[in-house]
Amino acid sequence: MDALSPKRLQGGSIDPSPKPQARKRDPRVDVLRGLALLMIFIDHIPRNAPALFTLHNLGFSDAAELFVLLAGYSSMVAYGGLFRRAGVATTLLRIAKRCFRIYLYQAGLLIATLLIVKIWMEITGLTPRFGVKPLIEMGMWQGLLRGLALNALPNYLDILPLYIVLLALFPLVYLGMTKGIWGTLALSATIWLAANVDHQLNLPNAAADDGWYFNPFAWQFLFVIGCALAVAVRNTGGFLPRHPVLKALAIAFLTFAFFQAGAWGEWGLPDLHPFAMEPPNKSYVPPLRLINILALAYLLFSSPAIRRLSEQPFLRAAEACGKHSLEIFAVGCLCALVGRVLYRSFDAIWPVQVAVNLTGLSLMLGLGLYFDARARQRAARAKGVA
Repeated sequence: MDALSPKRLQGGSIDPSPKPQARKRDPRVDVLRGLALLMIFIDHIPRNAPALFTLHNLGFSDAAELFVLLAGYSSMVAYGGLFRRAGVATTLLRIAKRCFRIYLYQAGLLIATLLIVKIWMEITGLTPRFGVKPLIEMGMWQGLLRGLALNALPNYLDILPLYIVLLALFPLVYLGMTKGIWGTLALSATIWLAANVDHQLNLPNAAADDGWYFNPFAWQFLFVIGCALAVAVRNTGGFLPRHPVLKALAIAFLTFAFFQAGAWGEWGLPDLHPFAMEPPNKSYVPPLRLINILALAYLLFSSPAIRRLSEQPFLRAAEACGKHSLEIFAVGCLCALVGRVLYRSFDAIWPVQVAVNLTGLSLMLGLGLYFDARARQRAARAKGVA
């Protein structure tokens, strides 16, 4: 049955709230989000060899697009049904608390990053090449205050502010989808297109001349698509409709993206790029990046094999990371910072790379399992008390 069939329509609108029987977590979402977090850690360390095998070098889009798309999906699952079950006031309060918690993590990461970089500078006499360098050049206190005000967003610490903005906008997205899902997508697409046409349409960023690196006017489209994806997957029994033509087109585009975006020179292979072209600008999610992540999402959410694979025990650690994405993201940010410091201090030699990547990935996966076990214990105690 089509996700937007007449049986799901009521006066041109749909109810995007998950039904009570559909509230079970989708392991695909948690596994994919966990894998995205691991790839973000790897990609956040320049000259990092494992980055050759992340989405960043396998197509036009990367783990950030996947993370934001899944953020929209998860927001619809978590808060869409809550609007109906608990009411508007309770849901808005829950969203506000979540936004504040994300902000606290952003503030903690910013303070920790500035302290670590400051100590490193005093010990080595070196200065950062990017990251928090603009904030340090403003003066530590002024840079810190502007960073806390989200007016100066340094590299590698700019995705949580985007998440705060998108989550704060979710009630409007949800309201729009209850009135008409296609109209909401069309409005979101119009804003995305405007941001791609006029690059001045952005929020100010004192740490960069061109505004927020993750332009919220463009990235909101991925978030809204993720919300719509959650509705479509729920309404079609857990999978997007499988159409041979769509599948062939998705595979064809991803194959083209693989050859066009592949780091062939870094792999020591001949140049296999079909065309001479600049990589699409990540800040505005241009069409090539958007089509790339949509093609990937279609294949992932239309395949029963992917669902079965996500339930395998060997992916349980990645799934645990996805369930506790905020905590694991923070751990990954700090591990990546230490990695950048070590690479700058001792160069990206193989022993350092092995130590940094093994330590960082082990910490993230191990803490994911720990947080998940602790959450299960709390749930069991609460059930026993009830």
